[in-house]
Amino acid sequence: MSSVASDLLSAARRSLVDVPKEGLGEERTSRWRGHRIVKIGEVWHIGVLLLTDEHVLATAEVLRAADAGRRGYTAESARARAARRELALKGGFAEGEVAHIGWSVIDMDAVDAGGESGPLAMRDGVAMVRWSGSSWMPLAAYLDERIALMRGNVD
Repeated sequence: MSSVASDLLSAARRSLVDVPKEGLGEERTSRWRGHRIVKIGEVWHIGVLLLTDEHVLATAEVLRAADAGRRGYTAESARARAARRELALKGGFAEGEVAHIGWSVIDMDAVDAGGESGPLAMRDGVAMVRWSGSSWMPLAAYLDERIALMRGNVD
């Protein structure tokens, strides 16, 4: 099996073809529609990675679209999070739909050339992923484990 990161991720796409995707969002502000989070595509959420049909993205903020309602919040952070969920609903995400926002594009050419981009890097010729703080693991093993979880194939 190839250790080139883009090859591993292409294989992951093929194995996920029948797995449901989640929403990819982007914050937008307009004079007429105000501030909102709009759906611009779909992704497979593989831990620290978001996989589209063409790109690999680094995961950032994940939320579910929901009406903020009139709830009492004990923490300002909870109020802010509810407001962000409502922005996704306002932008066209369905109630309860997952929205991935604040993501960044990973430069796969740089990674495959031996460099680093986002949570991916080549280390001694092996594609690696930084998945927890400063912990690195081989991308192939990471993808195998995460895809098994997504499919419910856990022993």
